Amino acid sequence: MTKEFSADRLDVKAFAQAKARLAGHDSLLKYKRLSQSAHKLHPELYVDWSADGELRDRLGSSPQAWLHLKAEAAFPVVCQRCMQPMDVPLRVDRRFRFVHDEATAEAQDGESEEDVLVLSREFNLRELVEDELLLDLPLVPRHDECPVPVQMSVGEEDLASEPAPANNPFAALAGLQMHKPKS
Repeated sequence: MTKEFSADRLDVKAFAQAKARLAGHDSLLKYKRLSQSAHKLHPELYVDWSADGELRDRLGSSPQAWLHLKAEAAFPVVCQRCMQPMDVPLRVDRRFRFVHDEATAEAQDGESEEDVLVLSREFNLRELVEDELLLDLPLVPRHDECPVPVQMSVGEEDLASEPAPANNPFAALAGLQMHKPKS
């Protein structure tokens, strides 16, 4: 009999010991924080993800639980150059090592190449998927080549509405002559 695992309440250690795999094809609407950043969200957008668990031996300590997470999604945004809608491909391929407590995770996370998380019997894998996809969002989304021409110069009508430059407050000093005292 094989154990059933839930992505919403995952026993990470048991998942790793079983070398189990979970996968999902979820509507993007299921991920609330990610949905809030989307432009014109619709139900045909999906997040495809998979997670594989394993135990790895670590020098001088007992085997540790690891999770290999992969996720992909097409995410609707607005190009910041042409202001037209576009889909940005998001891709995650990360490995996570699990330790027994928060203090150990915090101490080891800074010195490790991999991310270090705390073991849990009720780990929410979908929250991790969402966190990683949010981290993959571009800061300034834009097309490689915009589908519409982008105005890159200022026209004469734009210049006409600009205010005239202000007088230099030190211009009066330029007209003064410096007098040397006679010795």
